[in-house]
Amino acid sequence: MLDKELLTKALKKAISSGGEYAEIFVENKKPTLIHLEDSKIEKVISGVDYGLGIRLIYDGRTAYAYSNDLSEESLLNAASEVSKAASKKATDSIIDLKTKSPSVSFDIRLFPENVPVEKKISLVRKADNIARGYDSRIRQVSVIYNDFIQKVQIATTEGTIAEDERIHTLSVIQVVASDNGIVQTGYESIGGSLGFELFDEIDTEELSLKAAKRAIMMLTARRAPGRRMPVVISSEAGGTMIHEAIGHGLEADLVQQGLSIYSKKMGQEIASSLVTVIDDSTIQKKRGSFRFDDEGMPSQHTVLLEKGILKSYMYDKLTAIKDGVLSTGNGRRQSYQYRPIPRMTNTFIAPGDTPPEKIINSVDYGLFVKKMGGGQVNTITGDFVFDVQEGYLIKKGLVEEAVRGATLAGNGPEVLKSIDMVGSDLGFSIGTCGKDSQGVPVSDAMPTVRIPEIVVGGEV
Repeated sequence: MLDKELLTKALKKAISSGGEYAEIFVENKKPTLIHLEDSKIEKVISGVDYGLGIRLIYDGRTAYAYSNDLSEESLLNAASEVSKAASKKATDSIIDLKTKSPSVSFDIRLFPENVPVEKKISLVRKADNIARGYDSRIRQVSVIYNDFIQKVQIATTEGTIAEDERIHTLSVIQVVASDNGIVQTGYESIGGSLGFELFDEIDTEELSLKAAKRAIMMLTARRAPGRRMPVVISSEAGGTMIHEAIGHGLEADLVQQGLSIYSKKMGQEIASSLVTVIDDSTIQKKRGSFRFDDEGMPSQHTVLLEKGILKSYMYDKLTAIKDGVLSTGNGRRQSYQYRPIPRMTNTFIAPGDTPPEKIINSVDYGLFVKKMGGGQVNTITGDFVFDVQEGYLIKKGLVEEAVRGATLAGNGPEVLKSIDMVGSDLGFSIGTCGKDSQGVPVSDAMPTVRIPEIVVGGEV
């Protein structure tokens, strides 16, 4: 990481022709990726990626430059380039950098870099063997192991230096089964802000077996009926729906551009009074957690909706300046090569008081969603479509036969307002969220919820 004197010098140069704010982001990242496909190790990638980016905010706009050269000359050249974007008379800014202390800490028991690569390879091979050995109809198995250690340093013209060490470990297993022209997929992923101890807590062999069982089970499942009906979404399904249906719409850049259905709705009721939505980057072990965001703001617990009322958007520094508010610590970037933008971290619907089984028992006929698939949403209108990876029919309050090919189609605000039962449980899922050609690690969650009526796509 760079010393204070050099950082101060570069920040002064960056803001020498005006501007409201400047920052320097320094990154050193050591990733390891192992990819097994068709029982063969296709990739083993490791190395070091490092560099820096410098940003100037002026007149509500951004100038950004980056380099993988950490020398003084390179940094000062980058600072000089971004300063040219502003055109005011040169000023001599007083910047007294002080190091921030984090408000949260994360305990790493087994650093991934201390684990031999042979042990990591053995892990993915075992997962492959378990899945393939489950049933002869398993046609393809893909297993990914990934870890990284990312050290960042952020210095700002507000006089702060923030440093963070982020350690992530994850594994992804995908199983494809086919029979009589029917193809089904089972998918499972685990991971978070923790070390190799992840695999002491969760058995990847059990995870692989779970994915294989799902793929095989769905081969013989009947086609889902297509109609409007009640839907119960299990906490096991993860928070994909909340991430897409409301999360992106509450990111302040989309709100300010008028690209969100939730624009200009602060303080209004946009969901059922049973629904409270939180974005929280302080949670232990979760994939979207950190000590500081990529602008040096401390991690935060932000209530976005409280009992259905819109309380806050997710802000980075630029959007916060535009709205005259404080950043919520949601300024994130894929790497030093990208400018920060507002992004989710760990986003979830808070649990309610109703036992999950009571929610299921309340439905005479409907769909029980145990595992969500992918989806897409139009943030302007709120309309969405999601695939159901594992679903079952509910009949007279009991979960019965499995169904395949179901989709959920609806409108985010309408669905959020219609939720009439919220469970006392909470289940997280992980992912890499894409936006503006950037991917960042996130997790999302929801309790078991009941939607009294929604369009289920399927066989008519």
